Amino acid sequence: MEGAKETSSELSQTPQTTTMMIPDAGDERETRTAKGLSQFSQTLQTITASSAPETSVKVADDKLPERVQWVLNAPEPPGLWSRLQNGISETLENMFRCLEQHRMSRTLESIFPILSWGKLYNKKLFRNDFLAGLTLASLCIPQSIGYATLAKLHPQYGLYTSVVPPLLYAILGTSREIAIGPVAVVSLLLSSMIQKLEDPAENPVSYTGLVITVTFFAGVFQAAFGVFRLGFLVDFLSHAAIVGFMAGAAIMIGLQQLKGLLGITNFTNKTDIISVIKSVWRSVHNSWNPFNFILGCSFLSFILITKFLGQRKKKLFWLSTVAPLISVILSTLIVFLTRADKHGVKIVKHIKSGLNPISIHQLQFTGEHTAEAAKIGLVVAIVALTEALAVGRSFASVKGYHLDGNKEMVAMGVMNIAGSLTSCYVATGSFSRTAVNFSAGCETVVSNIVMAVTVIISLELFTRLLYFTPIAILASIILSALPGLIDLNEAYNIWKLDKLDFFACVGAFFGVLFASVEIGLLVAVGMSFAKILLSTIQTGTETLGRIPGTDIFVDINQYPVAVEIPGVLVTRTKSALLCFANANVIKERIMQVATRKQEVDAKENADGRIQLVVFDMSNLMNIDTTALSSLEELHKNLAEKDIEFAITNPRWQVIHKLRMANIVKNIGRRVFLTVGEAIDACLIAKMA
Repeated sequence: MEGAKETSSELSQTPQTTTMMIPDAGDERETRTAKGLSQFSQTLQTITASSAPETSVKVADDKLPERVQWVLNAPEPPGLWSRLQNGISETLENMFRCLEQHRMSRTLESIFPILSWGKLYNKKLFRNDFLAGLTLASLCIPQSIGYATLAKLHPQYGLYTSVVPPLLYAILGTSREIAIGPVAVVSLLLSSMIQKLEDPAENPVSYTGLVITVTFFAGVFQAAFGVFRLGFLVDFLSHAAIVGFMAGAAIMIGLQQLKGLLGITNFTNKTDIISVIKSVWRSVHNSWNPFNFILGCSFLSFILITKFLGQRKKKLFWLSTVAPLISVILSTLIVFLTRADKHGVKIVKHIKSGLNPISIHQLQFTGEHTAEAAKIGLVVAIVALTEALAVGRSFASVKGYHLDGNKEMVAMGVMNIAGSLTSCYVATGSFSRTAVNFSAGCETVVSNIVMAVTVIISLELFTRLLYFTPIAILASIILSALPGLIDLNEAYNIWKLDKLDFFACVGAFFGVLFASVEIGLLVAVGMSFAKILLSTIQTGTETLGRIPGTDIFVDINQYPVAVEIPGVLVTRTKSALLCFANANVIKERIMQVATRKQEVDAKENADGRIQLVVFDMSNLMNIDTTALSSLEELHKNLAEKDIEFAITNPRWQVIHKLRMANIVKNIGRRVFLTVGEAIDACLIAKMA
């Protein structure tokens, strides 16, 4: 060992690798390293003695350096069953610890967050929440009616969805600003997928029952995600894919509203842009009514102007908030006074009054479409959670508090399950209404309670006044909310930062636009997975060199100051996984680089040739059987050229498989902790 250290010291002081030395820092570093190694050795011995199974492969060779034995004698990594057992036991331990440390009141507060912050609630907070809730209701009522028609339901179902879910979320949710209710994207998703099973025009009762059944399944899936901590499923939709999907959905929603804006009677049920444009083109030449268009465009201009003023002057934000309600009131009054409904202006007509009726009897668990309803429920659950969590987290970061993702999922699930029993369809967090709620000065989710109570009063007293509300106004209200779903600046930033992300964004956008909403979702998820696979199994290697004066090896392309060791090729993969998809290519690439380096070294030095290839495995998380075979072939090919092969710093799973496959034995146990140790040990053996 002492001879090896002296030789290593001499090698590190050769002209090719030495530029400056800092003795004091080096001594201090060596002292810290020695202490760290001593502690690591003791810890490793303890772990090995306590947790390593008897079946683990051990390398009993006292002649090997101690640091090499650390690598070769690592304990066997835990298997799948062991990891499952550890996860279950950890969950149970946390549960019992909570029961031991917390009283019943603390347990109830963790389940119902309103009990925690409710202790500090006061009149000042209520005044702010009350004003925010009334402001929110003025926007929620017309939007809810419009989104219900977008979902191809009767208008009252949008109002029902703005009652029960917000009340339950106020008890269970952790976000203070989020506004709960129906949203445009989920409404379009429901109508586009369910109308393939039931026609809402020919069989509205069965269609409504399927929507409520899908809502129940969506709630079950959302609650399950939270209970079993499966929130990673929501992350299948990357940020870039969501940006593209939302933009495509916004354009499709806008095209769908041309039916109400133009007063078209016969309109396509398809959602792709080509079918919609064809339907609009045919209708413009036959059955459209100009009075609907004039009325809708007039109030759409009014809403957009007030929104522009509200964005320019923050003090006037309330003007853009109440503009939709003012539009509904004024347009209804105009139609009533002029009797425009008798001249072709389409109106809402009857909206059923009263509180949410019980809808348990409408759930379809035994019908022919139950399985399809469950599939749709899963898709809708993920999309709704994605939007809600994105909205909640963005405003929570502004206010500086933590949003519990699992509790949010449980809250969303419970409110949608309860909503499906009380004539609601899928509710989630709305970005536009949440922004209004935030700007109105809300302090807690009490603003949702105020909004829900206001909607209840409207259902009881004012629905009859909405009889003459023109459909074109509902279309204009939905159209006015769509620009917020199209974020061109974010798309441009995605293009600048990551081209693969941008392709996922564009793929989702065009999938929604030219196929359907569900195809757009599949494209978004598929391209997100494709990016993961490409980045995981990307083929390529890096040639490493030593930073002068150190024992650090880095990519020579990234760090031009790094110096290659003559006669030695140090390489590593650009991937975290060596598997069937990239193993053979990487093997060939290493052989090509070794051959090319040998030619270059031979030109510079007549006796120069590659003596050693060091494969740095520090970034490899795992390997498969194909990769193991490729490593054996690589070793044989190098041995035929009289080139030694060494491996450094393999991860836990990797070294375990290398031992089990006898590759460690086949390569002469040339497995080291660092690249420097591998070079020193192998070159010393060559010289000997």
